[in-house]
Amino acid sequence: MTKLKTSLTAVERRAEELDTIAAVLPLERRDELAELLTDHDVETLRHLVNQGMGDNTLRALTSDLAYLEAWGLAATGRSLPWPAPEALLLKFVAHHLWDPQRRETDADHGMPKNVDENLRHQGFLKSVGPHAPVTVRRRLANWSTLTKWRGFDGAFASPALKSAIRLAIRAAPRQRLRKSAKAVTGDVLSKLLATCATDSLRDLRDRAILMVAFASGGRRRSEIAGLRCEQLTVEPPIEVPDGLPLPSLAIHLGRTKTSNGEQDDIVYLTGRPVEALIAWLQAAKIDNGSVFRAIGRWGTVSKRAIDPQSINAIIKQRVELAGLDRGEFSAHGLRSGYLTEAANRGIPLPEAMEQSLHRSVQQASSYYNSATRREGQASRLLA
Repeated sequence: MTKLKTSLTAVERRAEELDTIAAVLPLERRDELAELLTDHDVETLRHLVNQGMGDNTLRALTSDLAYLEAWGLAATGRSLPWPAPEALLLKFVAHHLWDPQRRETDADHGMPKNVDENLRHQGFLKSVGPHAPVTVRRRLANWSTLTKWRGFDGAFASPALKSAIRLAIRAAPRQRLRKSAKAVTGDVLSKLLATCATDSLRDLRDRAILMVAFASGGRRRSEIAGLRCEQLTVEPPIEVPDGLPLPSLAIHLGRTKTSNGEQDDIVYLTGRPVEALIAWLQAAKIDNGSVFRAIGRWGTVSKRAIDPQSINAIIKQRVELAGLDRGEFSAHGLRSGYLTEAANRGIPLPEAMEQSLHRSVQQASSYYNSATRREGQASRLLA
């Protein structure tokens, strides 16, 4: 009689432990992370989940931790040491902030070819060239945060590291670009919705995603991907003069990127977005759990939530079907597009911010300024 296997390998054990936090922290690459992260890494993530850290912050920490571990293995041949010595931090800066012109004459400048190929093969590197300074700063900041959570002091505030970053940025300046080159305003949204014209499950789902994400104030892709039926409540119809009442829904967002979870942030849907959402839920026979789910090759609706990256892929696919340049639009374009469209329609900024839940007037007003400045009087003093 064959003895049943009762013990788990270290990788299998970490995969199971990662499963215990998947409900709070969606992990699309669980098996890969289980091989890449150490036992201490997984324990740190579980601790952060138990501490109630925001979902988006946790996703960023996990993503950056996975990248740092992958880079550390590729660059040194072993897992990251905790705390990291100053020399390793300086190596990280040198590998990610470099001068493309100098690279043409000095092959040893920047990230070594074998490290680059290793990370690219694993899917951690996609673009060519040095990293954006903001990305390097964020990863260093998250590296520092994880170091503190482990009970160590790091060299992240050392003068040598600060000087290296400053000099590297000065040597290879990069233009700061928006997350989405163009905003998905009302006219663009209409073109995307026109590609969802059938009653197929995929068209119904994508139409609901587009309309709900836009009309709810330009919700982030993580908020749309993580939306659950339990967050939706039916509101009394909105009366319209000389017309039929409009259906209304409230979305209880709970903890978001800019809230602490103590207040219940609520946004509202009215009219067509509500109808699109109900049509999808009824067609997919969803009455609890995740609202937006993957659809299999044979039209089978998954029980698990769609991942945030898929929201971006869906939008780019619809952009391409609409005959537009997929490189110019992304999921963030719905967020910037909502505020830009609100400005175009003369909706007061405070009212738009109540729906978009922007906390920064300066950030929200930048979309208003971009929408109105070109046609404003200030640009026509010599016209």
